[in-house]
Amino acid sequence: MSERPLTDGTDRRREELCLWAGRALRTGESVALQTLAGDAGFRRYFRTLNAPSLIAVDSPPARTNPGRFVAVADYLRHHGIHTPMVVAADVERGYMLLEDLGDRQLLGLLNEDSVEGLYAEVLSELLCLQQIPPEGDLFPPYNRELLLAEMRILPEWLAGKLLGHSLTEEESRLLEDTFNLLLDSATEQPQVLVHRDYHSRNLMVRDGERPGVVDFQDAVWGPVTYDLASLLRDCYVRWPRERVEHWALCYADTAESAGILEPVPPQTFLRWFDWMGLQRHIKVLGLFPRLYLRDGKRGYLPDLPLVIRYALEVAGRYPELKPFADWFRSELLPLAERQDWYRDYRSAGERRTRAGEVAEQRVPE
Repeated sequence: MSERPLTDGTDRRREELCLWAGRALRTGESVALQTLAGDAGFRRYFRTLNAPSLIAVDSPPARTNPGRFVAVADYLRHHGIHTPMVVAADVERGYMLLEDLGDRQLLGLLNEDSVEGLYAEVLSELLCLQQIPPEGDLFPPYNRELLLAEMRILPEWLAGKLLGHSLTEEESRLLEDTFNLLLDSATEQPQVLVHRDYHSRNLMVRDGERPGVVDFQDAVWGPVTYDLASLLRDCYVRWPRERVEHWALCYADTAESAGILEPVPPQTFLRWFDWMGLQRHIKVLGLFPRLYLRDGKRGYLPDLPLVIRYALEVAGRYPELKPFADWFRSELLPLAERQDWYRDYRSAGERRTRAGEVAEQRVPE
């Protein structure tokens, strides 16, 4: 989470959070708060200023589940994952004070020199996460219904509402056939604890300590390759395919040694990994437009071209998925290329290329 300037006004819930934090910390006064960039949900995050450095959270109970946030945070910490410690919480009103894990996101530290060491740390942490046992109904199943509902966001929010493309019956059947292939792949995998957003913006690097893990509250019980694909096919940074596949297969070997995964042929694991990543990217291609159009969060649109690139590359490599890639390339890509967020992305990539910089992470074609 990175800081951004305070706005001039305040709102009722923020004022109440300031007062509640002061009472929880027994400061004798209202706690001043610095606004932080939040996640894609309805929670808001602040850093305390005139008190010990903590993260104050406004988690409206009508739109979030602060009780589950606390329960998942405590359960993961109990099993060795460094989620932020919950210092104080009023789950009925949706106010929390959390340990401050700092501002050193993995994303900002990744480069050619650092990536091997940093990924080794966070992949080791993922192994620990995947060995955590289930706990009652705390982690709902990431089943076909939920995975399918996520993918159906694409035709509604990307194709229809953002790009203005109405699907024909034939196109709808094509999408449903593609979705079912991806669902079959997901359900045949070993099922483990899934963070669900295990990527470079939700992993905090702390010198000499294990990585901090945030945005964990939607964790589920699902396919073993989901979090791996979320990290190695990150929506915010790209690495060459050969390197990604090497990391993925090394992880598979380690997961087998740890008892997380029964031995499977490398090509099977890579297909699981590729198809799981495509399911996630199809979801994101609908989610980011929805965050913009419904929730007013435009900041996600510039990341759509990279996600499009991932989807087209993976789908184009498999005969079963190529009809989806061909349809997307012919029907949706031309509409996307007319959008400001796509043109800006391409222009930025061209400027970096002309400057002689490595542009692999940002060129959309």
